[in-house]
Parts: sequence; structure tokens; C-alpha cells
Amino acid sequence: MIRFSSSCEVKVLVNVTTSLQLFLEYLQIEKNCSQYTIVYYEKDIIDFTQFMREEAIDELSKVTYTDVRIYLTNLYKKQYARRSVARKISSLRSFYKFLLREKMVIENPFTLVSLPVKDQKIPNFLYEEDLSKLFSVSDLKTVLGQRDQALLELLYATGIRVGECCQIQLEDIDFTLGTILVNGKGKKQRYVPIGSFAEQALVQYLTDGRKKLLDKSNKQTESVFLNFRGGNLTPRGVSVVLTKLLERASSTIHISPQSLRNTFAAHMLNEGADIRVVQELLGHSHLSSTQIYGHVTQERLNTIYRSSHPRA
Repeated sequence: MIRFSSSCEVKVLVNVTTSLQLFLEYLQIEKNCSQYTIVYYEKDIIDFTQFMREEAIDELSKVTYTDVRIYLTNLYKKQYARRSVARKISSLRSFYKFLLREKMVIENPFTLVSLPVKDQKIPNFLYEEDLSKLFSVSDLKTVLGQRDQALLELLYATGIRVGECCQIQLEDIDFTLGTILVNGKGKKQRYVPIGSFAEQALVQYLTDGRKKLLDKSNKQTESVFLNFRGGNLTPRGVSVVLTKLLERASSTIHISPQSLRNTFAAHMLNEGADIRVVQELLGHSHLSSTQIYGHVTQERLNTIYRSSHPRA
């Protein structure tokens, strides 16, 4: 909570609070943004409000391009990462674009500001030998072992996000066609092939382990993945499951739900899959989001070349 002491600061608070509330409602209702995205928009705008207070700017409409440049300089002085700076500027640009549309300001001072180039990190992914270790540690005679195996196989087979995985309902799986209906970001839906290994693991879990887990709960649910109490498995719960699998598999493997998604994409591209097909399977709106995995395949090609070519 921001605390303002002067009348100027109170004016800033009132001015921003009303505008911000309208903007957040716009993001939620019209843009269908996730709660995670909305939280970051709100935080970035409130942080900018602190800057307005320090610069004695009492209205959003009084912010100029010069003020924005000063704000950008302050962010760099505080040693914010380029990715964080880019996100903040993008959030504020969108905020002012909304204010301009609603005729609450007459110009967008963030329009002329160039976003800093983001650090492009190579995604972490697993090699096939690491996956083999993971796939062999679950005890398929136990209900949790069956669930963990089905979860692991499905995440790798489809490349879906962990949040999407936790939302899967029984009716979303079509074993006849070998596909699964995935509810992605922005309420977008897509069908993704399951794969034979994931299908086999799912069948065993659904016909045995899931039923026994459901008996532990007094509530009925159509969710596919359940926790040890019979309730719906959460993204946090998935992370715990993967951590326990790692402890049994190897101390040298580093994995997260995102790592399995990265591995799916990297392995698909390594085997020659079209990048636009991978984009569709991952549920990426922009091809640029998928192209990062091309760096993974290129890195692997370079490694093979250096280790195999006589004159490399």
C-alpha cells in the first residue's frame, strides 16, 4: 500500500486508483488476461506512481516523454534486468494506450520509448538418457506411482503448460482419436496428440489409481489429476511431484514443469518437426516464442559437429 503525505501525493493516489481499476477491469473482461498477468500490470503501474510522487507529478496526463526517460534512467540505476525494464515499459505503454482510448489523457508518452533488447536465455531441456531415468523411477504398483507416471508422460508427450495440465477434465481426453483438448491462455482451445506411451500410462492411472484416490475424498470431481487426498492437483503440487521423482532418479538432473515443455519442443525440432506445427502444439500466439527452441537445436548441432568432425 502506497502512503502519501502531501496534498499533491493524495491527488496522485486518487487519480491513479480510479484509472488503474478501470484498466484492470478492461484487462480481465475484454482482454481475458490471466490473473498472473494482471498482477504484474498492477505492480508496474503502482511502481510508476511512486516515481510520479518523487517527481511531484500529480496527474497521469502531465507525464511527458522527458519524465519517461528519467524514469527509465532510474530503473537502470537500480540495476533492473533488461527483461524487467522491458516489461515495465510495455505495461505502462498499454496502460496509457487504454487511457488515450478512454480520453483520460491526450497523448501516450511511452509511445516513442524503445524497449530494451531482452536477454535471450537458452531454455533448459533434458537429454533422452535423463528422461529414461525419470520414466523408470515410479512404482506402478502404487496409486501415486501410476499418477506420477501418467503426469510425467503426458507433460513430455504434449508439451502443455502445467496449468493447462491441471485443468484437464475426463471428457477432454479422446482415446479413440488419441488426442486431448487443452484449454490454453486467453480461453483459447487446441487439440494435442497424446502419444502411445502417455496413453498407456493414462489408461492404467484412470482405471486403477485415480479411482482409489477419488475414494479418499468425499467430493466428486472430473479433474484427471488428483492429489493424495483425492482433491484436484495444483501446479504447486505438480512441482512437488517432479521434485520427488528427481530425488529418486538422479541428483544431477534439474527439472521443472517448464523443463518438460522445453524438452518436448527441443526434441520435436531436433527430429525435423516444422516449427509452425510445434508452435500450434505449444499454443504460442507468436512464432517468435517458439523460435527460441531453434537455438537449442542449433546448439546441439554445433556440439555434435565439434565432437564428430575430424577438423572441427
